[in-house]
Parts: sequence; structure tokens; C-alpha cells
Amino acid sequence: QVQLVESGGGLVQAGGSLTLSCAASGSCNSMGWDRQAPGKQRDLVARITRGGNTNYADSVKGRFTVSRDNAKNTVYLQMNSLKPEDTGVYYCYCNIFGLGFGSWGQETQVTVSS
Repeated sequence: QVQLVESGGGLVQAGGSLTLSCAASGSCNSMGWDRQAPGKQRDLVARITRGGNTNYADSVKGRFTVSRDNAKNTVYLQMNSLKPEDTGVYYCYCNIFGLGFGSWGQETQVTVSS
């Protein structure tokens, strides 16, 4: 089992920026982030493969950037032009290398005030 340790959440005003980081204790195939807004289901925000291919939820395209450092087993989420609707609990994701199933990190709260 891979452990995921997240950091970087918090409170920010609309239009501001935050960066989330997540360090995995082992290697991952794809990595990324999901989020769960209040009263809603958990949804994919961004994914990045080991080779650097990315995909994003339509709602964050052009504002969020996912990146990773394979040597450090770390994934980042740079969030710019934040909106109140970006508020939610963010979860780091790792598709565990060699096993092929996913693991999620602990909750990281992001709150965007209007």
C-alpha cells in the first residue's frame, strides 16, 4: 500500500492561487487530484501519467496545472484564478505501480471566499 501525504490547502480569496503537493511513499503510474465539493460526489480534477500526459476536468482547464516529479514520487496542483466553486476537499491520487489500483491521500481542504 502506498501512503500519500498532502500539503498546501487553505483559505484564499477568489482570483487567488494555491499550490497543493502530495508525496507518495512508492511509485505511481498515473497521479493526480480529485475533489469533493460540499454536498456533491467526488470528481476527477486532474491526472498526469509518468510520461507527463495530462487531462483535466473542463471546469479547471486553463486555470489549474498538474505536474509531477517522478524522482520524488510527488505530484503538484497549481491552482490559479480560483473561484468559490473550487471550494472542496481535495484528494491526491496514485495508481500504484505494479498493482494497477488506486490509492487516495487524506483530505485537504481548499476554501475560496468570494
